[in-house]
Amino acid sequence: MSKSQRVVIVGGVAGGASAAARLRRLDEHAEIIMLEKGEHISFANCGLPYHIGGTIQDRGKLLVQTPQAMRKRFGIDVRTESEATAINTTKHEVTVRQADGSTYTLSYDSLVLSPGAKPRRPAIEGLDSCRSVYSLRSLRDMDRIMSHLDENPTQRAVVIGGGFIGVETAENLRDRGMNVTLVQSGPHILAPFDSEMAVLLEQEMEHRGVTLDLNVSVKRMREQDNGEMVLTLTDGTELRAGIVLLATGVKPDTSFLSGSGISLGADGHIMVDHQMRTNVANVYAVGDAVMTTHRITGQHTAIPLAGPANKQGRIVADVISGLPTTYKGTQGTSIVKVFELTGASTGLHARELNRLGIPFHAVHLHPQPHASYYPGGSPMSLKLLFRQDGRVLGAQAVGYSGVDKRIDVIATIIRLGGSVSDLTELELAYAPPYSSAKDPVNMAGYMAENVLNGMTDVYHTEHLAERDTASTMLIDVRTPLEFGNGSIPGAVNIPVDELRDRLSELDESKTIWVFCQVGLRGYTASRILAQRGFRVRNLSGGYRTYKATLFKPKKPVQTVASGTPNIGGGTSTSGINKPDSKSSSPAEKGAVFSMINGTSAAKPTGTTSTEKLDACGLCCPGPLIQVKERIDRLADSSTLEVTATDPGFYEDIRAWCEMTGNELLNIQKEAGTIRASIRKGLASAAVDLAMANTAAGVSGNKDGATFIVFDGSLDKAIASFILANGAAAAGKKVTMFFTFWGLNMLRKSSPPSVHKTVVERMFGWMMPRGSKKLPLSTMQMMGIGPKMIRAVMKSKNIDSLEQLMESAIRQGVEIVACSMSMDVMGIKREELIDGISVGGVGYYLGQANKAGTNLFI
Repeated sequence: MSKSQRVVIVGGVAGGASAAARLRRLDEHAEIIMLEKGEHISFANCGLPYHIGGTIQDRGKLLVQTPQAMRKRFGIDVRTESEATAINTTKHEVTVRQADGSTYTLSYDSLVLSPGAKPRRPAIEGLDSCRSVYSLRSLRDMDRIMSHLDENPTQRAVVIGGGFIGVETAENLRDRGMNVTLVQSGPHILAPFDSEMAVLLEQEMEHRGVTLDLNVSVKRMREQDNGEMVLTLTDGTELRAGIVLLATGVKPDTSFLSGSGISLGADGHIMVDHQMRTNVANVYAVGDAVMTTHRITGQHTAIPLAGPANKQGRIVADVISGLPTTYKGTQGTSIVKVFELTGASTGLHARELNRLGIPFHAVHLHPQPHASYYPGGSPMSLKLLFRQDGRVLGAQAVGYSGVDKRIDVIATIIRLGGSVSDLTELELAYAPPYSSAKDPVNMAGYMAENVLNGMTDVYHTEHLAERDTASTMLIDVRTPLEFGNGSIPGAVNIPVDELRDRLSELDESKTIWVFCQVGLRGYTASRILAQRGFRVRNLSGGYRTYKATLFKPKKPVQTVASGTPNIGGGTSTSGINKPDSKSSSPAEKGAVFSMINGTSAAKPTGTTSTEKLDACGLCCPGPLIQVKERIDRLADSSTLEVTATDPGFYEDIRAWCEMTGNELLNIQKEAGTIRASIRKGLASAAVDLAMANTAAGVSGNKDGATFIVFDGSLDKAIASFILANGAAAAGKKVTMFFTFWGLNMLRKSSPPSVHKTVVERMFGWMMPRGSKKLPLSTMQMMGIGPKMIRAVMKSKNIDSLEQLMESAIRQGVEIVACSMSMDVMGIKREELIDGISVGGVGYYLGQANKAGTNLFI
């Protein structure tokens, strides 16, 4: 490079600063000018949320490099508060606006564009008139938020957006002791994770006291006289907050390139080649503002991450200096801390693969991060996606420890174009405190190989809704203890150790769908059955993955915008403090969260004994089995204090205590370790009887309600859902079983195209499509009657049928469509609304047996 060449760099954070430093190391004589429109360069914007929460207390540590240090060490002309407003590529000039508003032009020989991205501002009515709304992208943004919080000690915050910044900001606001609600327009937070992985992080957020409002958007905002803001959501509810944080994504900050001749993508990203060159000679671009190629698909993509930006900056410096370095694409490897959990991903996820039409396989596993016998480990959840030829396409992991290591290893395999066989052959560092002889990465490879070579045929949780009960059998191969503590509806319990002796109970004409807790015993069962002539499939990830997918965040009790309260009453709140919320004191950050019956953990009094049980390192059902064995030996009213690391134990022990009549005094979770205190209630024989009854579907608890909805009339539908909402609000477990004509109210008004026979299509034409087409049972009046009823309900602020249905689903009412009736009437699962399940008569009878109220409508 010529001594006289001038390189101008627009943007001084990740990509720009990396390019400048590398360029100076390669060429001592170049004139390097860096323009940064903000006050600071090279700051750690990924650390901003953690200063707000108090984890990073020294603000100065966020400044990776200062203008003064860059000038002194690298001889770079750093000009802060200097914004590039236009580029003239013909004259090789940049127009620069300074802090005082004056402008000047700056010539260049080579130009590096690293303008970054700016927050997207959603189209919310009234947003611009609300003062206490902030985005978090720069140190200046962070300072404004900190100043607001210091001057206005509000206790309620709303974060709009469930991406990385939204989740991290919500966590850190919660760490400040605030009540936090996160509103996300999609069904889940954190887009790089598939739904069954995202729910694990959602559970952690809810357990730590953050309220999640998913599948809903903010429609309008207004500021009250007291400075508090009222946010109206698209479902009609209202949230109140003293501060609102926008985290709705970013877009490239490239408007200043208009008219420059530099090629931009549809969303404003700068188009570059494999050497970060634009279409204009001697103009390069890096960072969040560029469109590069995806490492796996080869298609154009924009992934705004710090790692790629820094690498691109280094490559640009090489190319300007004459080195033949190339950027080989990005694969989107990322990681996020969600309170005590860690989530990480690399490559493509299932939704993206489906969108692109790329065929793939997937396996789930729940391995320990280190040797199971070494204390302190808590299983992680790992998902691997791969092609039929074995090439690894992506991976996701969630856990308390060891997540980063495994995803980094798989990311390396993807980078090198490796296969699942490479995963099996990796020789990774092993010692009991750090790993197992078969590392989780190796295990994922083994499972994937078993799928590819036909050793096992897996199914996934989403396939359960599509299962044809006439041609399949669902077999739970776990122990009776596990089965009694909860199973998949419609399953028959045949433990794997009894399977060879009970083959006569299986129908050879049907495909056997087996499952266990995490997939390992299911695999063993599938091998037994396959070699005895059965067609068999095994649930990937087992019951643990299935149970995770059932999680629905508890929607807070809010005020409906029209003034009509939701069933259950209550006033508008945001971020309700739950009994198991994290300590609200910043000084107590990292304290345990607990669930206690009532308000405090009452210790047993008198002469009763207290024993301790260490079940750490055991996977389900190990902890439950040990608890039962120890409880059986204790005297009545004695206390057992249990420590476990299996994540499912947190929910399992609560269900087990309720089922057996033992009292859960206290349960706590801290960094993956669960501590439960249990007081023995029933004698041992009574416990065994309760277990047997539960496994057989018999329950002494009749505080539930079931409804068979046979009729498809509007008035009877309204009555059904009013009763169901009322029962749910009273704390009852409600199941609504829709059969024959009642199914019509569950149909989508605009269903997807599905294959049907002629008779099925005729049924579809004759029956009303969806709740808005239902007739009245009487006074139909050629279609006028339903319209009159709806108009009267609206005038009296009574929820419509559709609102009542939404309210029921939010309250946890279980809505089940009769699979037999669907077959008779030619209704396919894809035609039904979201939030419901499909089941048979056997499942309904099981629920009815547990209910004290059973209605036929």
